[in-house]
Amino acid sequence: MTFMRQTPVSFQLSVVLIFSLTGLLTDAHAADALAGRREVQTWLNKTQSAARKLEYSGTFVYQQANLVRTSRITHVLEGRNEIEKLEVLDGKPREFIRRNEEIVTYVPEARTLLVEKRLAADVFPSLLTSSTDTLEHYYSVKKTGGGRVAGHDCLTLTLEPKDTLRYGYKLWLDRRTGLLLRAQTLNDKREIVEQISFSQIEIGRIGHARVKPSFNNTHGWRVENAVTRQVESSAWSIKSIPPGFRKIREVKRLLSDPPSRNTTQKPADRHEPREVLQIVLSDGLAAISVFIEPVGMNRTEGYMQQGATNVVGKRQGDFWLTIVGEVPAAAVKQVANSIELKTK
Repeated sequence: MTFMRQTPVSFQLSVVLIFSLTGLLTDAHAADALAGRREVQTWLNKTQSAARKLEYSGTFVYQQANLVRTSRITHVLEGRNEIEKLEVLDGKPREFIRRNEEIVTYVPEARTLLVEKRLAADVFPSLLTSSTDTLEHYYSVKKTGGGRVAGHDCLTLTLEPKDTLRYGYKLWLDRRTGLLLRAQTLNDKREIVEQISFSQIEIGRIGHARVKPSFNNTHGWRVENAVTRQVESSAWSIKSIPPGFRKIREVKRLLSDPPSRNTTQKPADRHEPREVLQIVLSDGLAAISVFIEPVGMNRTEGYMQQGATNVVGKRQGDFWLTIVGEVPAAAVKQVANSIELKTK
């Protein structure tokens, strides 16, 4: 009888202990998840800063479908100024010298210098164009292991999209500095559609002579200044922007076709510079650009894909629209189908 009277009390105590342990485990799991998110965010912030604040020089290989291109990048600091030299090592020589926001492009076969303002800050090994805080809304970000890239020990982060309107990514970050050393773009089947990776990299003090142009004598070269001006609000709007994307830039640019190597070409045969409106959308990691210009030369409407890049070209009234994005085709087509010219 005594045993029977005490059983309900023992049962109640057991229930209380079970719920207490469950609560402790839940709290522990929540704390671990929070710590994991904070660690990942710390690494993303570190890699974002490393690309701007470190000196480095290295050769990287870019692979997109059947395209393979090798380039060399050198980044140095001069007080608060960034100086960067990007050399294309395959095919026709190209060289880009950037001092803060100004870029000079050397095109030796056309004996041309193109001077323009930088419109994007996402050239490898830079990665993010905005705060890391919003990425978690659209990507599940996890630390997934380690490895070695170009002789450097790395940790890896995996970013899995939470919808079908963006790609996934796998990133290799140098454990010592946080510098991004390899990035893979993954489709919905987790197949690699694009990859960029250093094959050799020096991180540390870099001699400033290494960012000087390779073309010492440019006397007689044509100098072309790309005129760019910020637009507060144009007559164009995008009614259905993919979730998480926002307009980060809207500019008008004067573009002209590169000079022809045909010396018999008459001036009347050359295209005059044309004004192009560029609208840039980004979710902080991926970007979509919309180019709008008056209809001129004959073009064919359609869609194409090259690796991770999807492109739509279409005529809309008296204008030609080109939509380019390193996002799945569904996102590019959604933007293309929702561009409208505002009517008064």
